[in-house]
Amino acid sequence: MDEFSIRIENVVASVSLGETIDLYQIARAIPGVDYDPKRFPGLLFRLSKPKTATLIFSSGKMVCTGAKSSSGVYEAVDEIVRTLREKGIEIKGKPEVFIQNVVASANLNSEVNLEKAGLKLDNVLYEPEQFSGLIYRMGEPKVVLLIFGSGKMVCTGARSEQDVYDAVKKIYGKLKEIDVLIAKKPARRAVCSCSSSFL
Repeated sequence: MDEFSIRIENVVASVSLGETIDLYQIARAIPGVDYDPKRFPGLLFRLSKPKTATLIFSSGKMVCTGAKSSSGVYEAVDEIVRTLREKGIEIKGKPEVFIQNVVASANLNSEVNLEKAGLKLDNVLYEPEQFSGLIYRMGEPKVVLLIFGSGKMVCTGARSEQDVYDAVKKIYGKLKEIDVLIAKKPARRAVCSCSSSFL
């Protein structure tokens, strides 16, 4: 069994088109977008592939969420810009994409003694009566890790998938070093004592 497993859950990115954009024109030209300026100043553009939701503002700024990788963000932005151009909405420059937050879940494949970890680690917050997990702020890479007794973990604040991998590898090594990982007992197999006449 691998030491740990990681799954990227969401990549949030900000995008700049470098020019203002007419949201009314987009709303008229593209069916299915959500735009109600009385309620919210941005237009919501959803894609099914890659499955993302992107807020577009008249300033030319965008916020893309829902992608499962950095490449998924770029794919979504390219698809949106291509669709806008096809519908006659002029986009002159190349969009600038900035990855803001990579959120991931991880499994350490071991249980964690959170009480002991809370005493031995720096930069932690562990108040079990308030929240069941331990909150660990890592300096490098700069991420926040929510660690649960089951060995499940959430990593947030990373700027790349590599940051996530580095952070999980680093905390795994640290938890091993301070001896707070508890090997999970293998699940017991159910024994069937059915009569053969029912089989």
